[in-house]
Amino acid sequence: MINLSDVLETINMIREEHLDVRTITMGISLLDCATDDNKVLCDRVYDKITKYAENLVSTGQDIEKQFGIPIVNKRVSITPISLIGGSRSPEDYVNLCKALDRAADTLGINFLGGFSSLVHKGATKADEMMIASIPEALSTTKCVCSSVNIGSTRAGINMDAVAKLGHTVKELAYLTKDNYSIGCAKFVVFANVPEDNPFMAGAFHGVGEPECVINVGVSGPGVVRAAVEKAGDCNFSELADIIKKTAFKVTRMGQLVACEASKRLNVPFGIVDLSLAPTPAVGDSVAHILEAMGLESCGAPGTTAALAMLNDAVKKGGAMASSHVGGLSGAFIPVSEDQGMIDAVNCGSLTLEKLEAMTSVCSVGLDMIAIPGDTSAETISAIIADEAAIGMINGKTTACRLIPAYGKKVGDKVEFGGLLGYAPVMPVNNFGSVKFIARGGRIPAPIHSLRN
Repeated sequence: MINLSDVLETINMIREEHLDVRTITMGISLLDCATDDNKVLCDRVYDKITKYAENLVSTGQDIEKQFGIPIVNKRVSITPISLIGGSRSPEDYVNLCKALDRAADTLGINFLGGFSSLVHKGATKADEMMIASIPEALSTTKCVCSSVNIGSTRAGINMDAVAKLGHTVKELAYLTKDNYSIGCAKFVVFANVPEDNPFMAGAFHGVGEPECVINVGVSGPGVVRAAVEKAGDCNFSELADIIKKTAFKVTRMGQLVACEASKRLNVPFGIVDLSLAPTPAVGDSVAHILEAMGLESCGAPGTTAALAMLNDAVKKGGAMASSHVGGLSGAFIPVSEDQGMIDAVNCGSLTLEKLEAMTSVCSVGLDMIAIPGDTSAETISAIIADEAAIGMINGKTTACRLIPAYGKKVGDKVEFGGLLGYAPVMPVNNFGSVKFIARGGRIPAPIHSLRN
């Protein structure tokens, strides 16, 4: 039986607390597109994506109208491109990226993810060529997002790849310097990457996934913040229960949209990703949830503990609401996309070192962080290595999306617009890591990786 109070509560969540479906993402396998001829490959990739996702945007819009639920983004993820691209030249990969961008433009989607490579235990020739193409590929396209997985709990950390990717980030920042180095916002480096993540920039269609699938990402930091504020001065056990119940309601909405999209598109339903993904909108902030728990400012002592409790409660509530919760599912802490995080950086309570500590318990890692443009490639590589180590040891996903804003220094501001928001340039430790990164090789997997 439909409960009127539940209906009214959901309406209020949407109108006043920024509840939305952040993305419907269609995953498409491109494994059958592989061929030695690059032009034929580009044509096959374009044709398959535009065929399978032809009705993705219109279906999302129809569901929005019928149920009154905002669906912010419609996206596509594809097989990691190095798996079908082969060991062709970087120029060929650039042309392949442009074919992906044309497909995204034809479909009218927001982003297309999967210009990606998995090198956690070592790189193939195809991986090397694809990684070499990333700066030009992302700087000459609009909608394509890229990721590289450089570590895992079972494999350790590929430090050769880590060393290369510091230079990749720097070159990408330079090539997009006229737009605040925004190309770096489309590139993320992972450890323990999930294969069913619907969120950009790290989405790709894993090799264990079906031919085509629908994954939905739901976001509701404003809803959770409101619930925490209403809870008053209750203890943490009671607060965790309130957050779980709220996450349950949000995830059920995502399950409804996912199942409806799956049925209308005649594509299997994959997962619901309940990640508290903030936006620059006032009140739609993960930092404000933590402050509603009693912290004077995000970054104050107690922040990591508060975030750990929040992340766990969100996962528990989501797991009760859907049999297929996946992706990342937790709390994102991007700086540029979260007004509360921005305010915390500006007032001095939140530093890069504190953010790194928080990534040990949050959903992903160091995300959308602007750093000085003169930060060295080796320092960027070392930051990536630190994040990968947190993921490797703790058996969780971690990632880095760093933006060395060309020509900018600490205290400056970089504007990205839209959901990407803006970010204050944060200071980075000035002591060097050149000799450390130059060692190369592979950091071995931890002893607890031996689970068989």
